[in-house]
Amino acid sequence: MAFFTTGDTRLYYETTGDGFPVLLFAPGGMRSSLTYWASSSWNPITELKDHFQVIAMDQRNAGQSSAAITGSDGWHSYTEDHIALLDHLKIDQCHVLGGCIGGPYCFGLMQAQPERVVAAVIQQTIGLDNNRQAFYDMFDSWADQLDPGVSAADLSTFRSNMYDGDFLLNVDEAFISGCSIPMLVLMGDDLYHPQSISRRIAELAPDATLIEAWKSPEHQTPEKVRQFLLNAQRH
Repeated sequence: MAFFTTGDTRLYYETTGDGFPVLLFAPGGMRSSLTYWASSSWNPITELKDHFQVIAMDQRNAGQSSAAITGSDGWHSYTEDHIALLDHLKIDQCHVLGGCIGGPYCFGLMQAQPERVVAAVIQQTIGLDNNRQAFYDMFDSWADQLDPGVSAADLSTFRSNMYDGDFLLNVDEAFISGCSIPMLVLMGDDLYHPQSISRRIAELAPDATLIEAWKSPEHQTPEKVRQFLLNAQRH
């Protein structure tokens, strides 16, 4: 258990296991916190720790992490946090694995520093498909729990910066088409995690494998993810 401070942001993270690093971005929307992994369909912290150094974190203003909130915040703010944490840990290369909102977090890092990401697991990513209001409502529910000192104007602009975009909200289809990083795409299938978005990523990305059914134990998802990440390292 550790905290890392960068500017006015204080990030909580935990490292487990040894080996090649895997940076996790948890589900939970704006409340993305490492504790959400324990109630997920599978827990990458426990399933990957015997083969990798697993780094799990609470995103800014979620769990035990905190940061000032301004109208200039957006997806780039999270990417800057992720880069700062990797720099702090002196990690030059890693795998990334993101669930839910963690999908865009993975792509934000891959866009900003593609040389740093060896492989990515995109687990039922969020994305836009006739569901924008659901993301606005989710943001507002999170914002209602914040310090009342945060201005309504800043929150409104922050929400727009996060959820006014298209497709994956922080990267476009052209980026996916040109991203050669190997990807394993675990398909979403609900309002926040549309099946169409997972399928489109797998269709566009030059080196992506789509797994449609992955939530039940008989599908052996942990083993498939382990082998995918280990094979990516060898290449």
